[in-house]
Parts: sequence; C-alpha cells; structure tokens
Amino acid sequence: MSETIKHLFNPKFLHMTLFGFSAGIPYFLIFSSLSLWLDQVGVEKSAITYFSWAALGYSFKFLWSPLVDRLPIPVLTAKLGQRRSWLILIQLLIVFAICWMGFTDPAQGINALTQMAFAVTLLGFSAATQDILIDAWRIEASNEKDITMLSSVYIVGYRLGMITSGAGALLIADHFGTSMDNYKYSAWQYSYLIMATCMLVGLITTIKIKEPKKADSLVYQTRDYAAVLLIFIMAIIALILCYQYTDQFFLSLQKPLIAWFNNEPLAAFMTTSGQLFLAIALAAFIGTLVAKSPIVNRAMVKEVYWIPVADLFKRHRKHVWLLIGIICTYRISDIVMGVTANLFYQHMGFDLDEIAGIVKTFGLIMTISGGLVGGVLVVRYGIIKMMILGATLSALTNLLFMIMASTGKSLIFLTFMISADNLSQGLALAVFVGFLSMLVNRQFTAVQYAMFSSVMTLFPKIMGGYSGTMVEQMGFASFYLMTAIIGIPVVVMLIYAMKKQAFEFNQSS
Repeated sequence: MSETIKHLFNPKFLHMTLFGFSAGIPYFLIFSSLSLWLDQVGVEKSAITYFSWAALGYSFKFLWSPLVDRLPIPVLTAKLGQRRSWLILIQLLIVFAICWMGFTDPAQGINALTQMAFAVTLLGFSAATQDILIDAWRIEASNEKDITMLSSVYIVGYRLGMITSGAGALLIADHFGTSMDNYKYSAWQYSYLIMATCMLVGLITTIKIKEPKKADSLVYQTRDYAAVLLIFIMAIIALILCYQYTDQFFLSLQKPLIAWFNNEPLAAFMTTSGQLFLAIALAAFIGTLVAKSPIVNRAMVKEVYWIPVADLFKRHRKHVWLLIGIICTYRISDIVMGVTANLFYQHMGFDLDEIAGIVKTFGLIMTISGGLVGGVLVVRYGIIKMMILGATLSALTNLLFMIMASTGKSLIFLTFMISADNLSQGLALAVFVGFLSMLVNRQFTAVQYAMFSSVMTLFPKIMGGYSGTMVEQMGFASFYLMTAIIGIPVVVMLIYAMKKQAFEFNQSS
C-alpha cells in the first residue's frame, strides 16, 4: 500500500489525472446532459438516443489514429513535439464544438436540431482524437509495474471530468431556472459555455508535460498521409449522402412494416437499422475504391494499418476470437443502460438538482473508490479475476434500476443504487483499461490502443442508439433486465480465458 501511495505522488500520475479530466468533459455533454436538454425541449426519446451515435467517432478512431500518430502539424510540431502539438490543436477544436452547441437552441426547429447534430458530431470526433493522444501518452509514460495504477488515476480524472459536465452542467442549468415545466435556453447556453472553459485544464496540462520519447514524427510524405485522410473523408461524405437521399425511402417502408408486425417501435428499429447498415456499406465501398486509386501509397497503408493488426493476430493467434469477443462485449451492459439513465431519472420524477446531487456528485465518490480499488486488487489477484468481478457487478447492478422502475421514486434507494452502480463501473473500467494497455505493443502504441478502444465501444454504442426505441417498446423495467442479461456472455468468456490462461502480456519495444 505504501508503494501505491508513493506512486500517486509521481508527476506523471498527476498529469494523467488531469488528462483524464480533460477526456471526461466531452462525454456527458454528448450523452446525459444533452439528453436532458433535448428532453426539456420535447424531442422524442427515440430521437434523443440517436444523438448518442455522434459518439461513434470513439468507435472508428482507429481509422485516423495513424495520421495523428505520425503526421506533423506545421510549426507546432517543431516547437512542441508530435503528441503535444496534436493535443493542443484538438483541445481547441473541442472548445469550439462545445461553444457551437451552446450557441444552438434545439427548440428552434429541425434546422437547429440538425445544427446541433453537426456540433455534437464534431465534439465526438475531436474528443475521440484527444483520447487517441492521451492513451498513447499514458502507455508510453508507463511501465509494466505501474500501468494499471496509471490507468486507475486516469479513470479518477475521467470521472471528475464526467461529474463536471454531468452534475456541474445540470446544477448550472438548474441555477438559471430551466426545468421540464419551464424550459430556458439561456440556462443551457451558460452551462455549456462554462463547460468549454473547463477544457483549459487539458490545455495547461499539455503545455506542462514533456514530449514522450516514443512519439516519432513523419515517416512518409505529407501527401501520403493526406491521401489516407481523403479515404476517410470520402467515406464519411458517402455515409452522410446515403442518409440524406435514402431518408424518405426508409420512412416510406415504416408504414407497411407497422401494418405487418403491428408494432411501431419494431418497424422504426428495422428501418433505421437498414439505413445505418446501408450507409456503412456504401462508405466502406467508396473508401475501398479510393484506397485502390493511384494517389494512395499502398505500402504506407499496409505499414500503418495492416502491420499493427497482423502483430495483434500473431501475438494472440491462439485465442484471437476470444479476445475480440471479450473486447466487443465487456462494456455492453453499462453502455447500453447508460444512454437512457438520465431519461429514467427524470421519468421517475427526480429534479435536476437531485440528479446532480446524488447521481453525479455522490456517485463520483464511489466511482473513484472503484477505480482505485480495482488498481490495487489487480496487483494482488490478477487482472482476469478482477475483470470477471467487474463484468459481473456491472450486469447485476442494472437489476437495481429494474427494481426502482417497478417500485417508484425513492431518494434512499437511488443513493444505494448509484453507489453500487458507480462502484462497479469504476472498478470494471479501470481494470479493463489496464487490460487493454497491457495488450498493446509499444511499437504501435497509438494505432493498436485506438483499435482496441474502438472495438470496445462500437457494438454497445450502436445498440445504445436504439435504447430509446427499446424503452418505448419494452418499458424501463424490462429494458434494464435485458441489459443485465446481455452482460452474461462476457463473464463466461472471461472464466474460460482464465482457465485456459489465454493471454500473455508482453509489451515489446
């Protein structure tokens, strides 16, 4: 324990905590705080949860992680280094996106909602890019002995950032007088603009830290990296255009499906799923066409994308599908549940100050405790055993939400429920981040960790986007039972992995 306390006084742990705070600020501004804002405006729950797809940038960040990892920024990189120059640029972009949201009133109609969607998407993209850089810095600053504890203090900072943009944003909005019965745009505007100023913590930390030795700069020519960026841009344009020009077609399909199944939420789920998969398929097709064009340096694409993936398959070839299964489903239970959590609290009759005071502020104590306890327990019991414990608790605590949905509003039960839920989430996330960090080969730090963290959230966030539709169809109680059940498979996979001693942690350099 004394060794753990000693570690916490190392400057890199303070820097990692502050970086965690900077990474945590955007998260609730995309999810819970925004959902309450839109709910007060009167936006349908199914439409509100679709906004969570704006955070899919977190799940596709591996596509541009090589650019962030290697491409220098004119002037800035020469003065600050590769990691710090990109961090400053991206953190300024985050500030701009949050301000854009603050200056948009979603009550002004469809055009305002569209503008909000663009602002949220920009925030999701820039926040995901910041995560790439912070994750790389954390791994490059760590060693095998302290990597889990470094991940734990990162989670502490992350949760502090989340509580600031969660409880803080709600308290500010409540202070300026907005509520379900008396919506005030100015209250939310002040709240989001104040959240933008909180990003100064990340900017100051970036200025203070030292550039890690592992952050190499340009290997190929700038035009080669620009060509790879073009692949991504063209794919995104194809995805957007597909959504725009197929919207009416898929809406027209809803009526016959409603008549066929006699179930409007199911018909909406099927049509939106079809539209999403068609858009992704078209984006992949266009991206592939551009990738095969003469302007793209295929040797570079192979090195920055294929070799890191091949390295993962080579080192974990015996249990690679087990590894993918665990990464894809470890956080599915809490992510799918979490998208609707604030809507649930408001539905149960809790005021903004009650949500901020108990759900956000008090829950922070338990989250920090869970993160630190997870880091300490890993040292003693091993990371796989603690992952099993974290996954089990994350699924079981969702049943508490089911109980509240059936029994009604209770501040005492809410306090107990949030304590248990946040403790389990803090422990599970800290242990899981440590697990992913230990799997990474330091030769491909930014790219491999971006791939891991992208896969980690992709399926849960796509499913979470439909959570509003599922709640409308199933009700809150049945929905939370379902989120507990879908957490069972990953527990089974982890038990199998422990018995087979499936994973070896070797951070080659």
